[in-house]
Amino acid sequence: MLKDKKILLGISGSIAAYKSAFLARELQRRGAEVKVVMTPSATEFITPLTLATLTNHRVYSDFTEDKDTGEWTNHVELGLWADIFLIAPATAQTLSAMVNGAGDNFLLAVHLSSRCPVMVAPAMDLDMFTHPATQKNLKTLQDRGVDVIEPESGSLASGLDGKGRMAEPENIANHLERWFNARAPLHGKRVLITAGPTHEPIDAVRFLGNRSSGKMGFALAEALIKAGAHVQLISGPVQLSHPKGVDELIQVETAQEMYEAAISRIEKVDIAIATAAVADARPANASQKKLHKHELPEAIQLEQTPDILLSWGERKSPHQIIVGFALETDDGLESAKKKLSRKNADIIVLNSTLDPGAGFGTDTNKVTIFEKGGKTHNFDLKSKSEVAQDIVNLLLNKVKP
Repeated sequence: MLKDKKILLGISGSIAAYKSAFLARELQRRGAEVKVVMTPSATEFITPLTLATLTNHRVYSDFTEDKDTGEWTNHVELGLWADIFLIAPATAQTLSAMVNGAGDNFLLAVHLSSRCPVMVAPAMDLDMFTHPATQKNLKTLQDRGVDVIEPESGSLASGLDGKGRMAEPENIANHLERWFNARAPLHGKRVLITAGPTHEPIDAVRFLGNRSSGKMGFALAEALIKAGAHVQLISGPVQLSHPKGVDELIQVETAQEMYEAAISRIEKVDIAIATAAVADARPANASQKKLHKHELPEAIQLEQTPDILLSWGERKSPHQIIVGFALETDDGLESAKKKLSRKNADIIVLNSTLDPGAGFGTDTNKVTIFEKGGKTHNFDLKSKSEVAQDIVNLLLNKVKP
């Protein structure tokens, strides 16, 4: 959930400021872009150079870019840039100043001009944290919409033991992920995706298959996870890393195995997307052992495999959205439209091998999307991750709250 998020990390003057270096790295490890704002006292605990090196961005702590020329630092732009302003550590002094609308240092000025949500991770001694003034300030900030990450208990810098130490960087990052997830457009929606090819055995070592890489289905899984959905991914044999954040990855080999996994899960999902290139036929009499060259049949009798998309369409509930893919070797427009109706789908995504860069094995795709009701959307050649986002954007217009 932190991938591509822009996080403005504010650091105030606490011994816990050393943890902010680890926090910045943890946020970046999870895909976020991080910029740092510091109070003057924070620079006495950890140097701006350290944080600039870790984040690959200059650190902001003063109102002027250049004291000799008087060039000023635009605090307003930082508040507009960020998806969230996280102040960690947030000292008792900083919390009090935020409540009273002070703007006498650069961090506080950014806070006053920020249009993005604000989150604080308090850090202070036990008695300071429990003091009625501090508790009142925290309550006031919460009433204004500021999210508070509760401090943890343990050994404090004063030598006391109790609640007041800033939450650990990993716990703060987890809190941020939950926060973003709860506000994601597909939060709570359950999605089932099929991806990749199927391998239909001829004998113990040979199979019928196709050139599907699974990249489109995996890109869709990542885009939907980013949008807050709970994703179950049924994958045929592919050479891809598992998408991070998927709720369940079901690995199968044959069309029958994929069908059974897909049908057993369809009733409990809100959206089902069939991107897999499922074999339409399989050998009717597969050998359980390897056939030697002289044992190979002159012809292989085939039988049809079960149709996952058709079966989904037959079982579809009113609240469900069904998406299918159609790969054609010609323009495929009429075929895709008929498939949309015949299989009771809501969306059919057409791609044709006539288009260079589209189809199996590529990192790009060029698609035409047909919606039930007659709407058609044509897209230029894009990366499969961009195509996935286009599909997600269409789904957002269809999903009921």
